[in-house]
Amino acid sequence: MPGKEEITEWLKSLQDNICKALEAEDGKGRFIEDNWLREEGGGGRTRIIQHGNVIEKGGVLFSAVHGPVPDFLTKENATGDPSGMTFYATGVSIVIHPSNPMVPIIHMNVRYFEMSNGTWWFGGGIDLTPHYVVEEDARFFHNALKASCDKHDPSFYPEFKKWADDYFYINHRKETRGVGGIFFDKLSASSGISKEQRFAFLKEIGNTFAPVYTAIMNKNKSKPYSEAHKQWQLLRRGRYVEFNLVYDKGTKFGLETNGRTESILMSLPETAGWQYNFIPEQGSPEEQTLSLLKKGISWAG
Repeated sequence: MPGKEEITEWLKSLQDNICKALEAEDGKGRFIEDNWLREEGGGGRTRIIQHGNVIEKGGVLFSAVHGPVPDFLTKENATGDPSGMTFYATGVSIVIHPSNPMVPIIHMNVRYFEMSNGTWWFGGGIDLTPHYVVEEDARFFHNALKASCDKHDPSFYPEFKKWADDYFYINHRKETRGVGGIFFDKLSASSGISKEQRFAFLKEIGNTFAPVYTAIMNKNKSKPYSEAHKQWQLLRRGRYVEFNLVYDKGTKFGLETNGRTESILMSLPETAGWQYNFIPEQGSPEEQTLSLLKKGISWAG
């Protein structure tokens, strides 16, 4: 059965491999590494890439933190009296904000959590947030995720796709953050599914990121764009900021467990915008994009 040490080492290697793939596709940008320690226990490796040929700002973060179990975790998960209990959490989180508005934003998080009382689970997700929805790209992305899920259980993709639609939803805007993807949480041993099998699925999803996103980068990075496209990009980035600061559980977990603020908020773009009551022109690409930011669209198949 994989222990936290094996899982942690694999996550470190995933961070290494994804950084190499992104640097190769960008062609100019290079990651800088910022190592940090958490006062209560643990720390991480924050890697940031900025002002590349394709990537304006991006981060590939590894963390492994531990310490006394915070009260909010025991209340949220009904794990009983937290007195004397400790936790260990490790994961890789990625957010990439491209310069060209024709290249989508992407996010991935894969993580492992355990407590000293024997509780453990895996969680994660990967989702795509285009500034302009290109249906061909959305189908390519979802079909790749479906293929990865289907290797482990054919029920995973429809279940986790719906979970992503519901999770990556900006309720106060009544729109999805992008074209979704998959989201899963608290996957533990159940119904004959072992920890080894859960870990294998986590690895499958983690390894899907680089080939899929670099293909999308390559396809779109040289497309022409106007100043109007850039202004729309700023508005879509604004929506991204709203979701991450209001709803995102990873952001909340990091801040509530005294994580490193700069690393937690690396998910935010370098620039964003909020134009009052912006209404796109009828029949415009912007209006078409908004019409596709809704739950339940069947992109795979």
